[in-house]
Amino acid sequence: MEVIIRPTAEDAADLVARIIAKELRANPNLVLGLATGRTMESVYAILARMCRDEQLDFSLCRTFNLDEYVGLTARDPHSYRHYMNHHLFGRVNIDPRNTHLPDGMAADLDAECARYEEQITRCGGIDLQLLGIGRAGHLGFNEPLSAFRSRTRVKALAPVTRTQNAPLFDHPDEVPHRAITMGVGTILDARRCLLLAKGAGKADIVAKAVEGPITAMISATTLQLHAHCRVVVDESAAANLLGGEYYRWIFDNEPEWETFR
Repeated sequence: MEVIIRPTAEDAADLVARIIAKELRANPNLVLGLATGRTMESVYAILARMCRDEQLDFSLCRTFNLDEYVGLTARDPHSYRHYMNHHLFGRVNIDPRNTHLPDGMAADLDAECARYEEQITRCGGIDLQLLGIGRAGHLGFNEPLSAFRSRTRVKALAPVTRTQNAPLFDHPDEVPHRAITMGVGTILDARRCLLLAKGAGKADIVAKAVEGPITAMISATTLQLHAHCRVVVDESAAANLLGGEYYRWIFDNEPEWETFR
């Protein structure tokens, strides 16, 4: 795991967007795993600007989102399909047929989960998986006690997760109780993982995920097992990291990051 600390939330989002852009330019056929939530909105805004102003080309890219609520149609403004269309897909030159999310309205949810895993496999697996982290330390909707080898499946959402997502709905009772999510094992199968966390509210869980013991209670701790994982945080989210000075020194001195500084 590589931890990168940037001065501000804007700097952190900009770095993540530039890492994604570099990967896409190197491989126009990139299979990109995507995440939703307020943390990602600034990343997608930067990528949309790069597409418009710098000819960043999404035309051959294929995407797979981490999750989708059960019971919401793609047109529901609270669905993740709607979120992605609004914040990214509708603002770049990507083929909508190459954008994939689980179908939360599927009649057979177990079959839908198996189909989603098969789609990822048919595309050759995910090259770069973008991740956020919930306050309970979950990746996607892999709530506490999610198995390390779990695959795409339906999960009941923990109360803390529903509370965290409630401001995005008109009323707290409207937050779905279940979602389809990539499993921890599915996420760890990605060739590279890139996690973004911003703000003081994430400082405690970031420290546990990066420097704490690996535990099924906090699915993000499994990223310590990934051979190619980068965690990008702003100074506020890095506040509780014991190795902060070391992480800053690496970014300031490694030649690989020269073009990003």
